[in-house]
Amino acid sequence: MGLSATSTARHEDSSPLRKTSSVRSSDSHKPTHAVLSIKPEYAEAIFSGKKRFEFRRSVFRENIRVVIVYITNPVGQVAGEFSVTDVITDDLDSLWDRTEKMAGIDRKVFTDYFAGRDVGHAIVIGTVTRYEHPLDLQKTYGVRPPQSFLYL
Repeated sequence: MGLSATSTARHEDSSPLRKTSSVRSSDSHKPTHAVLSIKPEYAEAIFSGKKRFEFRRSVFRENIRVVIVYITNPVGQVAGEFSVTDVITDDLDSLWDRTEKMAGIDRKVFTDYFAGRDVGHAIVIGTVTRYEHPLDLQKTYGVRPPQSFLYL
C-alpha cells in the first residue's frame, strides 16, 4: 500500500484542538526534546555531516525540536544533539528516493532496516552540535538508554 508523501513533524498543527492561541499555549508543557539511541557508526556520520536523515520505523507523536544523541554500546554516552527540521513519512521507495543522497547508509541497509514495513520515517537533521565532553545519560538526565527513543 503506497501512501502519498506527507510530512508529520508538525502533524498536530492541523488538529481541531489547536485552533486558538490559548490552546497552543497549553502545549508548552509537552516534550520538545527526545533521546534517540543511535549506533556508533551512524552517530559519527551524523556528526560529520554525511548523514542528514535518521531513519525510524516508528516516530514521535509529539512535536520534537531537539534530539539528544545517545550512542549505543560500546560507547554508551550522550555525544551531542541535533535540531529536527522535519519528519518525512512515506512509502519506502519514495522515502529512499527523497533521502538517498544524504542518507548516510546504502540501499541494502535501508531495505534491511525497514523489512516487513510499507512505510518509513526519516527525521530531517538540522543543526548538529557535538558536545565537547560526552555525558552520562543516567547521571545527566536520570533515564536509562531507550531501545528506540524517549521523550525528555
